[in-house]
Amino acid sequence: MGYLGEFISIGVALSWTVTALLSEYGSRRMGNLTLNVMRMALALLCSGILFWAVTGSPLPAVASSEAYGWMLLSGVVGYVIGDYCLFQCYLIIGSRFGQLFMTLAPVVAAVMAWLTLGQRVGWQGAVAMAVTLLGIAISVLGRSETGKHRLTLKLPLYGILFATGAAVCQGVGLVLSKIGMNHYEATLAQPCSSWLLPFYANFFRCVAGVIGFSLLLRWREGWAPLRKAVADRVSITTASLTTIFGPFIGVGCSLLALQYTGAGVASTLMALSPIFIIAPSRWLFKQPVSIGSVIGAIISVGGVSLFFLL
Repeated sequence: MGYLGEFISIGVALSWTVTALLSEYGSRRMGNLTLNVMRMALALLCSGILFWAVTGSPLPAVASSEAYGWMLLSGVVGYVIGDYCLFQCYLIIGSRFGQLFMTLAPVVAAVMAWLTLGQRVGWQGAVAMAVTLLGIAISVLGRSETGKHRLTLKLPLYGILFATGAAVCQGVGLVLSKIGMNHYEATLAQPCSSWLLPFYANFFRCVAGVIGFSLLLRWREGWAPLRKAVADRVSITTASLTTIFGPFIGVGCSLLALQYTGAGVASTLMALSPIFIIAPSRWLFKQPVSIGSVIGAIISVGGVSLFFLL
């Protein structure tokens, strides 16, 4: 069907871009933990509606407790820890640099898959990792004001650590989710469409997210911020749009893109959000954009593409 898969993949990248911008805005308005509790709860609601429309039941198909355990663990790592770090880095260094650091996730996922699933990482993977790291380094390093030939960080160290932690957790969470989906498919009580499996996995990840973020919110801030956000129309709208463009439309369209084009092309185009986000973040949040950061983002995305195209 022509270039339908490519257009869908670009749409996914735009969806991730919108999600990142909304997440930064929402985190600043209502707080990291409050936004994530609302987002996870709304994602569960959307998943239940999808399952009910497709299968007649709002709950995912029955599988083994081992499969549930792997996917819950994936949710703790990828959502609770990973998204907490990601949204926190948005508050410190902004969504533009946060999305740039997320290009490290395929690097981490490749290493994790090599350690746990036995998937080989050849010289192509090593080159891709080096190019991705080079792009990030160009974006975040600059000349020191005190020394002409001395490099220094252009971003707060805490922001970089949170962003790196988010990418690491995203990569590890993806591999844990893959393990969980393998167990899920092998132990299903009844056969189901293969495209539903990631949505089933995401349901359990969101369950872990709701529980984890709720416990963190109760411990650190109490329920007052959540009650305030639920009563605020702007906060509800922001959380809803973040959920729709992120785990719902983003995940669904990424699966759809793979049906119409190759995985390498789709993955490369879906990784363009660090480039797409440059202009809107400059306009919305008045973040300065240097030539070096643009070049670094392009190189980093190029490194991601090498993972799938070499």
